[in-house]
Amino acid sequence: MKRALFIIMSVLIAAIISGCSKEPTPEERFSQYVKLWNDQKFDEMYGFLSAEAKNSISKEDFVSRYNKIYQDLEIDKLKVSYKKPEEEKEHEENAELPFSANMESAAGPIEFDHDATLVKEKRDDDTNWYVDWNTTYIFPELGSGDKISFKNVQAERGSILDRGGNGLAINGTAVQVGVVPGELGEQKDQTIAKVAELLDMSEEQINKAMSAGWVKDDLFVPLKKISKEDKGLHEKLFAMNGVKSQEVGAREYPYGAALSHLIGYVGPITADDLEKLEGKGYTSTDLIGRRGLEQVLEEQLKGTNGVRISIVKKDGTVKTLAEKPVENGKDVKLTIDVVAQQQLYDQLKGKAGMASAINPATGETLALVSAPGFDPNEMTLGISQNKRKMLEEDPLKPFLNRFKLTYVPGSVMKPITTAIGLESGKLQTDTAFEINEKQWQKDASWGKYKVTRYSDIKGSINLEKALVYSDNIYFAQAALGMGQETFTEGLKKFGFEDQPEYLYPIEPSQIGKIDSEIRLADSAYGQGQVEMNILHLATTYSPFVNKGNMIKPILNMEDEQGQVWKEGLVSAENAAVINSMLTKVITDPKGTAHNGLIANYPLAGKTGTAEIKEKQGEKGKELGWFVAYNPNAADMIVAMMIEDSGSKDVVSRVKSFYELKLDSGQ
Repeated sequence: MKRALFIIMSVLIAAIISGCSKEPTPEERFSQYVKLWNDQKFDEMYGFLSAEAKNSISKEDFVSRYNKIYQDLEIDKLKVSYKKPEEEKEHEENAELPFSANMESAAGPIEFDHDATLVKEKRDDDTNWYVDWNTTYIFPELGSGDKISFKNVQAERGSILDRGGNGLAINGTAVQVGVVPGELGEQKDQTIAKVAELLDMSEEQINKAMSAGWVKDDLFVPLKKISKEDKGLHEKLFAMNGVKSQEVGAREYPYGAALSHLIGYVGPITADDLEKLEGKGYTSTDLIGRRGLEQVLEEQLKGTNGVRISIVKKDGTVKTLAEKPVENGKDVKLTIDVVAQQQLYDQLKGKAGMASAINPATGETLALVSAPGFDPNEMTLGISQNKRKMLEEDPLKPFLNRFKLTYVPGSVMKPITTAIGLESGKLQTDTAFEINEKQWQKDASWGKYKVTRYSDIKGSINLEKALVYSDNIYFAQAALGMGQETFTEGLKKFGFEDQPEYLYPIEPSQIGKIDSEIRLADSAYGQGQVEMNILHLATTYSPFVNKGNMIKPILNMEDEQGQVWKEGLVSAENAAVINSMLTKVITDPKGTAHNGLIANYPLAGKTGTAEIKEKQGEKGKELGWFVAYNPNAADMIVAMMIEDSGSKDVVSRVKSFYELKLDSGQ
């Protein structure tokens, strides 16, 4: 009995020992390898490689190659799949096991199926299965000696066009100025000095560029990009020995300073930009909108770079692994008429000011000008520090975008006050005040403060005379008759402290604190507590030609035209009355805009001279204003403001603009 029990126990122990020492299968080993692969534990994966595989690549190279490829290709969501069979096969010295791999990359998904070869090897008295790895495990098409190519395909930036399709911001070319050192000749030092002067560079900068390690006597050394339109500069530069040029791609602004504030410019992307815009498809070589619509419309214009991941075989053939097609930026067509824009800018030459022009029937913005401007081509190609400093210190402030800001409107405000009074019933067309003095105050409670008028007309002044001769005292008294609530509510109906959706961000016109009779009186004639942006100013005159409705301004040609922004601001009857009065501002020999009269071309409008000063009695900075339109065929309302100028100067410039328009048959 004891002998039988001993035999049974011996058999059981032998069976247990046999089970514990069972050799691992290739399926089990490869499952472990796949788990490490999915976890991207490349250093541990290396321990699973066959002896022959280890002879072909060191651990350091194995790990670094996987890391570099996965980082460069932006590999994400890696999933390597191997399904162990339910019944494992018998394998002698090697095994072929199928697997699949899926991953996301910068160029999109990459998927492949492949067979892994495992070989049985004995190491240190232990026998196990090892992966007979080669480069095809990374990608099946990747042979020994092949290279992986990661190529960004640059998206083409969308163009900004005017209403007629003229390019305002386009993908054009520029001139890359450089030198060929071996051709500079005996006058080398003089040439470098002259080039430095012409390009607004230092001689040190040029010599540093020429001393770079790659430079040879017969190679072109790039120095600076300049506009292809600067022919005078070209002649001076390229007349010198060794000074050469190359044509390079560049963002181009054909209309230069005239549209600089509206269109803006692009510039190189910075490290800070890349950090903020991570994940949005930008690369270190991209340009990005820095100002104006180039910045506002960045998302629409930039497009999406394409990416192509390929394997370049030893024989030069290329096999694409994944490709994300390039998506070029979208063109944007504006309502701007570039001829009107340029002509209005030219009228402001040498002055600090702004202008707008809208079509009162459609709301289309035909011009939006701030002057002086700057050269956006120079900004995007790389402006020198000296030139930038000069512009920043220019008293006319060429970097200041005036049309997006609000200013004290002066007497161009009076037609709005007129409309508010007439619609409230607190002002009639025959309302008259006896005015004989240059200055007026309501009573002694105003202290030393008085409203000053600049008209010489005395006696009974009615509404028409007050508008035609621009009588401040009349409108001050009219506002007191309306009261603060009626006046401010009327302003809000006219769009003050409101701003319709508009392509370019502009500050809304403002109502300040009208908390006294003096402030109410001053605000009625455009001083006091009101400020307007120039686009809104032009828009507020549209009810006078639109039967009382104020048009919604638009800048994008895709926007719906003819939208009413504010409905029923004035009755059709009152609109016609105001329209008639504004015509007399120009036709009446004593009208404030009589110098704007054009033979055989009717104009209606209103002048304004706002004064910005700290206190009464001081001489302040003047802003000259004028708004004008053809009352019989109102296809354009023009508003203009010039700093340090009276309104008569502004009237003459707007008149010149309309004469050019008339001469061109528009």
